[in-house]
Amino acid sequence: MKIAKYILCCVLLTTFGYEHVNARQEKNTSYDICVYGGTSAGVITAYTAAKLGKKVLLVEPGKNLGGMSSGGLGLTDIGNKYAISGLALDFYRRIGQHYGKFEQWIFEPHVAENLFQEYIKKSAVTVWYENRLTSVKKDGNTIKEIQLENVLNAKPQTVRARVYIDCSYEGDLMAMSGVSYTVGREANSLYQETFNGSQLKNGHQLPDGIDPYRIPADASSGLLWGINAGTLAESGAGDKKVQAYNFRICLSNNPSNRIAITKPDNYQPERYELLIRQMEKRPWKSLQDGFIWSQMPNGKTDINNRNGFSTDMVGMNWDYPDADYGKRAEIWKAHIDYTKGLLYFVGNDPRVPLSVREEIKQWGYPKDEYVNNGNWSHQLYVREARRMIGELVMTQHHCQGKETVTDGVGMAAYTMDSHNCDRLVVNGMVKNEGNVEEGGFGPYPISYRAIIPKENEASNLIVPVCLSATHIAYGSIRMEPVFMVLGQSAAIAAVQAIDNHTSVQKIDVKKLQAFLKSNPLADGSAPEILADNNGIHAEKKGDWTSHNYGGYGADYLLTEEPSPAIEKSVKYTPELSKKGKYEVYMYYPKVKNRSTITQVTVYDGKQVHALIIKDADISVVGQTSGEWVRVGTYQLDAGKRNYVEISNRGSNGVVIADAVLFVPKS
Repeated sequence: MKIAKYILCCVLLTTFGYEHVNARQEKNTSYDICVYGGTSAGVITAYTAAKLGKKVLLVEPGKNLGGMSSGGLGLTDIGNKYAISGLALDFYRRIGQHYGKFEQWIFEPHVAENLFQEYIKKSAVTVWYENRLTSVKKDGNTIKEIQLENVLNAKPQTVRARVYIDCSYEGDLMAMSGVSYTVGREANSLYQETFNGSQLKNGHQLPDGIDPYRIPADASSGLLWGINAGTLAESGAGDKKVQAYNFRICLSNNPSNRIAITKPDNYQPERYELLIRQMEKRPWKSLQDGFIWSQMPNGKTDINNRNGFSTDMVGMNWDYPDADYGKRAEIWKAHIDYTKGLLYFVGNDPRVPLSVREEIKQWGYPKDEYVNNGNWSHQLYVREARRMIGELVMTQHHCQGKETVTDGVGMAAYTMDSHNCDRLVVNGMVKNEGNVEEGGFGPYPISYRAIIPKENEASNLIVPVCLSATHIAYGSIRMEPVFMVLGQSAAIAAVQAIDNHTSVQKIDVKKLQAFLKSNPLADGSAPEILADNNGIHAEKKGDWTSHNYGGYGADYLLTEEPSPAIEKSVKYTPELSKKGKYEVYMYYPKVKNRSTITQVTVYDGKQVHALIIKDADISVVGQTSGEWVRVGTYQLDAGKRNYVEISNRGSNGVVIADAVLFVPKS
């Protein structure tokens, strides 16, 4: 049975494109730090640790780096840009440079992967591809070594490190180390939450009245594919159900760069009968009625789930987090078959409106993406798997600011978001269960104690991805840029633990926080200076109203009525530690009734520069409410001699004063 399961696993992994074997596996298997999982967090973690002088091994079970950030999730889930700092922000700045902008949060998969490879090359991190964990050896609460096997030939390899960092989406290293964790949804009563557990809401929901049976009104005919036979639990009840996975699909509409969407393996059109019944209740006029069809640069997409029946394979992934590699491969392959089948079905089934069929035929798989994986994403969107139960559990109360930690080593700001977890019959009709989208709060800190296990369980392990959070809090934290921020913090903590010969639980968190602030890129370069509207560097003149949603950071200032006759201004006076050239930016939220112009004045210590920012020139791209607008490059003096002033002079609408950024030029 074990041999058969191993053969099946190898066959399925070959389907995913893992065809090559490490030709030059290193003989030296002792490292300061071993990072498991070449996700975006894994790359940033390994890069940081190497820049700080440690010998680092990055182990990746697949062939590609970047996880979801290079696997199709190009429409970055941000929440609030203020929450993203350090090397994560550097990543999006470098993405911006590629596309000729200051920073950019939407991108093509190969652009992201190339950048992750650059980080590895610059830091000379050793990477072992196509190696996965098989066991962990501990001495008391200390991990002494881990056993790996090559994905295709099962060749074993032992790795010893002083600190281990689990950056995988599944948390395999954490689990095999004997660390406490959970899967699924806690009951609301466990942490006195309100959005956890079973939730029947309207988000991404099927319309009322859809019959669940193969033969309508005939229960004996059985349920349609994709509907589970369970019953709806009491609201807020806990369970082991996991929010749906999908693929974030990258297609191209460039005729010279697209491969036609043809009938895939294991195509079963009966799987999409529920989609037809949804269309009958809610007719499609375009692809946007069934998919979040987001445009990426160069004629590409990041396609995500929309409405009741779409790319999410609801209820088909519950076994994935704790499954062995063979079972996971089966689930992964089932998601590929379902998704490719869905694209083909929408383009070819005669019951789909002709206009929609013609629309999707303008798209195909991109020739220049995922070239080592059959032009299909190398990463299933594992939105949530295991979650550690660490020294502190982040909950809904932390997200909403009702509880605040003082040992924050990263921030989150996204809506508490869960995709559907189940699809079942409720009152004789098909309904999805589990979708939650609850926001309305600002950026909040994530505790260092949430990325470390209890010391008696593991003293040299850090877990920045499958961190300690409830299901609903994890739904806010689980964003790629946040994982990168936490990975950087994990690396700094690991270095501190090694240098001080102590456990990861006993490092000095205040020193970690100070290091993040003073050396955000881990290379000794001067940090940029932020002057925010509610800080000590901002001086208000006249009446301004504070708004707490849609800006940079906690809030922004706004003139409620256009009244240029009554002068209003906000003057930002940064404290610069050294004289030099600085690029200056102002954060520009797009709001209703905004003035067509905003007057900005810059004083460089010697002369005044007057500028006019035109609203028509500002385009906000991606999941964000605003953009950084370049004000210019100036030679600025040290100290507090320079300022930037935003005023309502000449305005004909709402004027906003938010944050101003001073970026040192090397």
